[in-house]
Amino acid sequence: MSVLLEARGVCKYFGGLKAVDNVNMQINQGDIFGIIGPNGAGKTTFFNTCTGIYPPTKGEIYLDGEKISHLQPEQIARHGMARTFQNIQLFKYMTVAENIKIGFHTRTQSGIFDAILHSSKYKKDEQFIREQIDEVLEEVKLTQYRDIMAGNLPYGIQRKVEIARAIALKPKILLLDEPAAGMNPNETEALRIFIKDLNAHGYTIAVIEHDMKFIMNSCNRILVLNFGHKICEGSPAEVNSNKDVQEAYFGKGTITRGKLD
Repeated sequence: MSVLLEARGVCKYFGGLKAVDNVNMQINQGDIFGIIGPNGAGKTTFFNTCTGIYPPTKGEIYLDGEKISHLQPEQIARHGMARTFQNIQLFKYMTVAENIKIGFHTRTQSGIFDAILHSSKYKKDEQFIREQIDEVLEEVKLTQYRDIMAGNLPYGIQRKVEIARAIALKPKILLLDEPAAGMNPNETEALRIFIKDLNAHGYTIAVIEHDMKFIMNSCNRILVLNFGHKICEGSPAEVNSNKDVQEAYFGKGTITRGKLD
């Protein structure tokens, strides 16, 4: 497997706070890669640094062999990285199709004047987007929700729509920040199956999640952070049996009894 996303000695400091400190990571093509850790471990900060929201204080990030740690988020998106956030960021008074349409902004060529003048370039882009929206909806099995207002959908379906919008970028890698947050067990299981299906269709996925059952049953490799430091990386079985991980979650007095799953 080739390395798709790599972090080399990545640090992110906020004054004297070392939110992420010297983290190395390799995500291979085809992985479902989990990033876990207790509250305040630096998971989302690390995600934000990988996606260009925060520039790294030190270290380098590579996407498909190309250095991206100096780029802005929109430039990184054009290089093939898409992400979702902890809180759903849909436009609730727009339809599902209209929300997904926004995800195509990196794949069209027309500008504001083309839109005003309805130039041939604009019309060509609009036709391309209409066709691609239908393909995305069919791929993620959301066609039946095409013309429904996003805000009228159940929470679990809204999360899938948000992921579908990210897929519209045709990303090399998809980063999901706590996708199961706020879901009931049935919605969480449906999302797990949804993510496994996306992976089976060729998407490489990295996911932050607090639900350990979700992570252990979804990911083939897991990175564990604590206080900004990497303390373990490996298979679910290796992470589950690692004493440093057990201590981070349960404390020294419960290492022998703790189970992450």
